[in-house]
Amino acid sequence: MSGTTIYRFLFAGGGTGGHLYPALAVAQQIKLMKPEAEILFVGTADKIESRVVPEYGFNFKSIWISGFSRKLTFANILFPLKLFVSMVQSLLIAMKFKPRVAIGSGAYVSGPAVWGASVLGSKIVLLEQNSYPGVTNRLLEKKADEIHITFEESKKYFRDQQKLKLTGNPVRLNLNLIPKSDALKKFALTTDKKTVLIIGGSGGARDINEAVALSVTKLISKNIQLIWQTGPFYYEQYKKFEGVNVRVMRFIDDMSAAYSACDLLIARAGATTITEVSFLGIPVIFVPSSHVAADHQTKNARAISDASAAIMIEDKNLKSDLFPVIVELISDEMKLNSLRENIKAFAKPDAVKIIAGSIIKMAESL
Repeated sequence: MSGTTIYRFLFAGGGTGGHLYPALAVAQQIKLMKPEAEILFVGTADKIESRVVPEYGFNFKSIWISGFSRKLTFANILFPLKLFVSMVQSLLIAMKFKPRVAIGSGAYVSGPAVWGASVLGSKIVLLEQNSYPGVTNRLLEKKADEIHITFEESKKYFRDQQKLKLTGNPVRLNLNLIPKSDALKKFALTTDKKTVLIIGGSGGARDINEAVALSVTKLISKNIQLIWQTGPFYYEQYKKFEGVNVRVMRFIDDMSAAYSACDLLIARAGATTITEVSFLGIPVIFVPSSHVAADHQTKNARAISDASAAIMIEDKNLKSDLFPVIVELISDEMKLNSLRENIKAFAKPDAVKIIAGSIIKMAESL
């Protein structure tokens, strides 16, 4: 096209923070590089993206799509209708917004949204956070101009190797460490105790929550305080543990403060969590979910623990091992410092600039 380039970008993805935050990171970087850029996020009305995207200052449109359950449910019966309606909605959104480039960051919502933009001639970029690519990104591969992957292992699951770029997982621009005392003050906790942060992903993790519940009283007796994100599904069950030394929260919006406050993190081994803790240098005990495709979280966590950059506890050993491992590790400052330094080797801080730059070049090529 001739004349002034219109920098208009459509982002699609969500359902969990692991899919959403990499997309937000790229959108933030594009805005930094091209302040005149117009950005629109497409997601679902009842997931994390509908709340978080507007908080980041981006426009948001929802479509009707939902995931397909492995069990026979009424929602599955509705799935074909939801998919058809979502494809029509996505086409209408693309016709009105006219994106130069559409960026899909995984999860079912990105399927119709990215497809709709591709029908109207938009360039397509996919972000794949996990070592085992999701179904949606594998289905969208034919439409893609570029696919940015986080793990070398992902390559074998895609047919067109020419489209793949081993870039790393982008990190949000507003994620950074602040003084620990300031961070603890935000959670009304004290500086004279060690602090453990527990996050099970944006939805929470049942196994981690159950193991923490068994250990709360014993941890407090060891002069340890907790910041515990239960996830929205489990909050009512565990809010009774809230007290002077324990903060029980559905969801933590200010992750910079949470990471800065902690001496030790307990977390799932999702790609976005790995990216963030590597970038910041956070000592972590990974508890990989055994309920994910191709057991990719265990592969993620083992690669890092084998490099002496994290501790790994398997789900099956969590209830027996969590308390003793926390107590032993949190009192060993040399070990904590070693973990802080070693995990930084897994960080790819330039990923967001590389991806955003490539997307902007695509917009200029049309």
